[in-house]
Amino acid sequence: MKDTYQSITKASPEVLFKDRNSKFFGYAFPIKTEEEANLHLEELRAKHHKARHWCYAWQLGKEEFQYRVNDDGEPSNSAGMPIYGQIQSFDVTNILIVVVRYFGGVKLGVGGLINAYKTAAQMALEASDILKRTIDEIFVVKFDYPEMNKVMLVIKKNNLNVIDQKLEIDCKIFIAVRKKDAESTYSKFDNTYKVAISKFDD
Repeated sequence: MKDTYQSITKASPEVLFKDRNSKFFGYAFPIKTEEEANLHLEELRAKHHKARHWCYAWQLGKEEFQYRVNDDGEPSNSAGMPIYGQIQSFDVTNILIVVVRYFGGVKLGVGGLINAYKTAAQMALEASDILKRTIDEIFVVKFDYPEMNKVMLVIKKNNLNVIDQKLEIDCKIFIAVRKKDAESTYSKFDNTYKVAISKFDD
């Protein structure tokens, strides 16, 4: 079971690829929503307002993916797909890559464009901090206050990651569990007297 994914931790530094007087500026951004991607694109359009093309690809998701590519006026599949190909090649997600082109007066042809957009995207990813993360499931453990020691013992014994807790008369502890360990963790609490566990969907 695949329960990890890779993403970048912060925006990449600006990279530059040149071919026959055309300049291709590459950028990679971590994103969680399409709206975030659109905001980064707006900022780059403002920053590079004299550029000719702002081509991009993004991918969102940890297990099921959604993606979008845009050639922004370049010949079909000569920009967005080569950029997306690098997202796949580096096996990263929750990411936006934008390549901004300043036309240098010499046409590169479709092959030249594919190479330029692919290379600028690759350079942006190589300049990024790529981090592997686990795909976690969130559980909420519910119990009455007298059962506290029993619950904390299970948490401590299994080195579980507590992400939130509400300790009143009715107690709730929220734990994040790596997907491959979710079933066994669930059964540890499910088999504990006077303790209830359920999946938490935020």
